[in-house]
Amino acid sequence: MARGDAEFVEFARAASGRLVHAAFLITGDHHQAEDAAQTALVRTYASWSRVRDSDAYGYARTVMVNHLVDSWRRPIREYPTEDIPEQRRDDVADEVATRRWLLAILGTLSPRERAIVVLRYYFDLPELQVAHELDVSVGTVKSTSSRALEKLRRAGAGAPATHGAHR
Repeated sequence: MARGDAEFVEFARAASGRLVHAAFLITGDHHQAEDAAQTALVRTYASWSRVRDSDAYGYARTVMVNHLVDSWRRPIREYPTEDIPEQRRDDVADEVATRRWLLAILGTLSPRERAIVVLRYYFDLPELQVAHELDVSVGTVKSTSSRALEKLRRAGAGAPATHGAHR
């Protein structure tokens, strides 16, 4: 192993789950989330000598969000197939129902709105940092966040009672 590789492997093991989860919240698609997290880790590894002593996770997250934003600007063509992908089965029905409900209401948001909501409220980033990571103005973050939260409130108003404890 090259110098620093073991350090990166440790970082990748620690960060990959969080990156996939965040990407999943932004995209709503598990496969796209895994791809985005993998891309972020590959690009982080390419810059590892420069990044490892600073906020490596912040760098990887920024790379991942930029990758997702780029994919919205240049959509990838998808080709339908007859094969149905394997479905993951969860044992806890309430958890599955809650996740589906959350993804459904997140699905009412535009890609930019989802990215801003996830960065602001999942990662708890300040508006200035969200604006920097998405390359938009702070005003755009504020107004988009406000609209997105209002959409989520309206969508969540009809939530089943079982989901109230999870909010």
